[in-house]
Parts: sequence; C-alpha cells; structure tokens
Amino acid sequence: MSDLANQIFDNVTGDQDLFKKILGKIPGFKGYMERQSRRDSDKLIRDTIFNRFRELESQVSAIQRDFISHGEISFVDDLEAAAIKLRTFADRVRTAPRGYSSLFEAVKINEEELAKLYEYDAALLEKADAVGNAIGNVETSVGTDGLKAAIRNLETVALSCIEAYDRREEVVVAQ
Repeated sequence: MSDLANQIFDNVTGDQDLFKKILGKIPGFKGYMERQSRRDSDKLIRDTIFNRFRELESQVSAIQRDFISHGEISFVDDLEAAAIKLRTFADRVRTAPRGYSSLFEAVKINEEELAKLYEYDAALLEKADAVGNAIGNVETSVGTDGLKAAIRNLETVALSCIEAYDRREEVVVAQ
C-alpha cells in the first residue's frame, strides 16, 4: 500500500474503541472488522478526492471570473470544458459504490480486491497534484501566447482523471 493509503487505514483502525478490540479476538470477526475498516478507509479517501477536486474546480472558476472581468471572454468556454471534466470526475468518485459487496450480491469483492481498490483510489488522489500544476500553468500563462496550450493541457489532464476512474472497475474485474 502507498504511504497515504497506509496512513488513512491506520487512522481508521486506530480509532477503534475497546469493545471493537475485544470483538476482534473472536474467530472470524477480526477479518470482518478489517474489511469494514477498509470500506471506511475507501469512503474516507474518496471523500478526500472529491473535496480536493472540487477545490481545484473552484480555482478554475476563479480564473474564469478573472477572464470575464478583464474582457477575455474567448477563454471562458475553453476553461469551462476543463471545469466540467473536473466536476464529472469528482462526482463519479463521490457517488461510486463503496469498495465492497454485500452478502447477497452477485459479484463479491474480497479483502484483497478491496485493498487493490483502496490503493487505486489513493493513486487517484495523487492526480490532484497534476491538475493543480496544470491550473498553475494556466495562471502563469495569462497574457502570453502559451495560454491556449496551457488550457488544452489542463483539459487533457482533467480528462485523464476521468479515464483513470473509468479503469477503477478493472482493478477487481481483471483478476
């Protein structure tokens, strides 16, 4: 697991009360608790991804407002395409089913597969850095000939986030 994934899982499991620790001594219950902790960690990391990407989308919106206030209307639509992709990615991550299946579902996700989903979600969070860099590039390119290329790069990076999310399911299916 990545350092971020380990840190989040340790935070979730470290918050267990004495009662849960005692129940963890019951045969079979420890595995259930670990799976539940991984599900909770999966939800926590996806909420973090959602919040971070909504912040990034807000930065793009702020740039759009600056363009409008300075009469640079021609770039607003180009930035909106990137903002929509960021919003789509964030919403997909937030509304994704929690990384497990119930007892009666047709497709079961075991602990190993859940750990892979969790690791994959941690990698999705790291994509926020690439998007942040692309937004910074747009900001520094304002007033230069490189602005259009910077906006196209931001849109490409935002699209790569959606494509990576779309491959999330393959983590489990490709077993």
